[in-house]
Amino acid sequence: MGKRVAPPDDKGIEEISLKDALEERYLAYALSTIMHRALPDARDGLKPVHRRLLYAMRLLRLDPGQAFKKCARVVGDVIGKYHPHGDQSVYDALVRLAQDFAVRYPLVDGQGNFGNIDGDNPAAMRYTEARLTEVARLLLEGLDENAVDFRETYDGSEEEPLVLPAAFPNLLANGSQGIAVGMATSIPPHNAAELCDAALYLIAHPKATTDQILTFVPGPDFPTGGVIVESRESIAETYRTGRGSFRVRAKWTKEDQGRGLWSIIVTEIPYMVPKSRLIEKLAELINDRKLPFLADVRDESAEDIRIVLEPRARTVDPEILMESLFKLTELEARVPMNMNVLTAGLVPRVLGLADVLREWLNHRRDVLERRSRHRLSQIDKRLEILKGLLIVYLDLDRVIKIIREKDDPKAELIKAFKLTDVQAEAILNTRLRSLRKLEEMELKRELETLTEEKAQIESLLASPEKQWKAISWQIREVKKSFGPDTKIGKRRSAFADAPEIGTVDLTEAMVEREPLTVVLSEKGWIRALKGHVTDLGNLQFKGDDSLKLSFHTETTAKILVFVTSGKVYTLDASKLPGGRGFGDPVRLLADIDEGAEIVTAWPHKAGEKLLFASSVGRGFIALSDDTIANTRKGRQVLNLDDRETARFVVPVEGDHVAAIGENRKLLCFPLSQMVEMARGKGVRIQKYKDGGMADIKTFKLSEGLTWKDTAGRTWTVGKPDIKEWIGSRSDAGRLPPKGFPKANKFSA
Repeated sequence: MGKRVAPPDDKGIEEISLKDALEERYLAYALSTIMHRALPDARDGLKPVHRRLLYAMRLLRLDPGQAFKKCARVVGDVIGKYHPHGDQSVYDALVRLAQDFAVRYPLVDGQGNFGNIDGDNPAAMRYTEARLTEVARLLLEGLDENAVDFRETYDGSEEEPLVLPAAFPNLLANGSQGIAVGMATSIPPHNAAELCDAALYLIAHPKATTDQILTFVPGPDFPTGGVIVESRESIAETYRTGRGSFRVRAKWTKEDQGRGLWSIIVTEIPYMVPKSRLIEKLAELINDRKLPFLADVRDESAEDIRIVLEPRARTVDPEILMESLFKLTELEARVPMNMNVLTAGLVPRVLGLADVLREWLNHRRDVLERRSRHRLSQIDKRLEILKGLLIVYLDLDRVIKIIREKDDPKAELIKAFKLTDVQAEAILNTRLRSLRKLEEMELKRELETLTEEKAQIESLLASPEKQWKAISWQIREVKKSFGPDTKIGKRRSAFADAPEIGTVDLTEAMVEREPLTVVLSEKGWIRALKGHVTDLGNLQFKGDDSLKLSFHTETTAKILVFVTSGKVYTLDASKLPGGRGFGDPVRLLADIDEGAEIVTAWPHKAGEKLLFASSVGRGFIALSDDTIANTRKGRQVLNLDDRETARFVVPVEGDHVAAIGENRKLLCFPLSQMVEMARGKGVRIQKYKDGGMADIKTFKLSEGLTWKDTAGRTWTVGKPDIKEWIGSRSDAGRLPPKGFPKANKFSA
């Protein structure tokens, strides 16, 4: 046997709760992700990796107009000095900054294969080259003039800027995407000239609201163009709150090919949609016969995008064709907006448009003050030297004598001419050729110029008004470079209202409109008879089944089926089985919950309001459009408690509600007391001690309350006589008028 090892003693062991340890470590990870990876800084609009890339490229002297350098060299410097992450992730970040279809104003000028809008990958970093663009130069401008704070890099061997001076409104101009822990950011790109105009307005009107700023910034401006079809109200709300989304559609035109033939040409596609994936999806839908209007799709793109869409027939309406494509493909996309940014480089906050611009402007003012103070300190140092030089020029022979004869000429000069240490050192370092008379005149001229500049800077630092004036001038200069008349500054994304046809159900456009009679049996079998049939006496049913209900409609309609579980299922009338047989069970056409029974069915009417109610007398009014289900699983409309079932759905056709309970108590009350909602339990309609609701309807008070008895006769209680049954919602009610059916139903 081997030698036994004694267990370690308890000294130096600290007991920590696993929960506390996990919380502490996860919080540290979350903060690291938020601060140093995923969220951009509101001031320069950059994440750390992008900031480090630009800084490293600047140190490599990759300024605009200079020679390119291999991307591998740039990535090597970044991961070696500043960003201890994988080289591929850093190269991916560098590539994106150079892609003019991904970034509205590229920060990197790339040479070589940097990928394309099809979604193809770029070449390896050893093959591609890069340098900075003019936009990047503006972001870095003033970095050597103490414009921003620096910090030590991860290993303490170098320094890196905490934020860039950012003379360009990069956050909004180029946008940003990122997912942190528990939060995310998504900012679409905007037009720089519009942002400059908005910033100038904000300087002139510091208390301006986002709504006022929207006069200058109507919406995003995507690198790939496209048409923004979001409503003005929605855009305003998105910019006000910092959260929302924008609907972007492809730009298209109809191209005539002669003899009545035509095709659709798509020239711009939505932002961040790879063209190859879009075309693959279109081809797949054509093969699956899910695009009945489209026959073929071809990609004829070269430098510019050109996607050709061929209709199945020349009689197809191009608007309807495109609406079907917008609905089913990425030719329409939603670009989210979540302006979650780091304010002051520390605190993550969701800001509105005006606040984001204020963050940038305040940063520009800080940069201006810091650069001005830096220049002031340089001027003061130079003035000190100039004053010392001009003093000794008055007695050059004595200066030369001291330098030639004394053992410590510096100390003697300080003593003889009352100089400072800096002035004496400058005199000793002066070259002999600088002692000519002309040089003295140049020194006096320089002294005057610097003294005047110093006064101007001191005046600037003392006046916020002058500071904002200087910032306004800088912004106007930026606008000149990126104005609407420049190639890069011209707005690319257009605005339009979605055509009215967008509200048309595309199923209707694909189906020939014909009259139908829908028949539903007691046991839940459904069928559609051609034409509007009035006599159903000869209709055959399976076994002991019988007619439950029937109604007239058309092949283009949607049929809504309400069941006792509170769900509404949607069926296409054109897909219902024909009237020759017994039909099909509704359960084959929709995934109806087990145990649920069909209450009723009816054809959908756009804009119609419906009153839903349960067996215990709770309910609400819903818009029929909100009850349509897009899947076989249906839509839960009426929420129910245990032992409660969905019992009623009636069209709203009046201004009052009439409800009768199983206890034979009738209550009428104004419709305005009912609540309108899309889904829920609703409110109490009538109060019962025993039993529940027996029937419900809506009616016009001016026309009185009507019902039918078992003999088919119609009874009416006029407005003057119905008053004693009119109360408030949730009252108990009272016994109904004479002649009301014993079955407690408004229609026997």
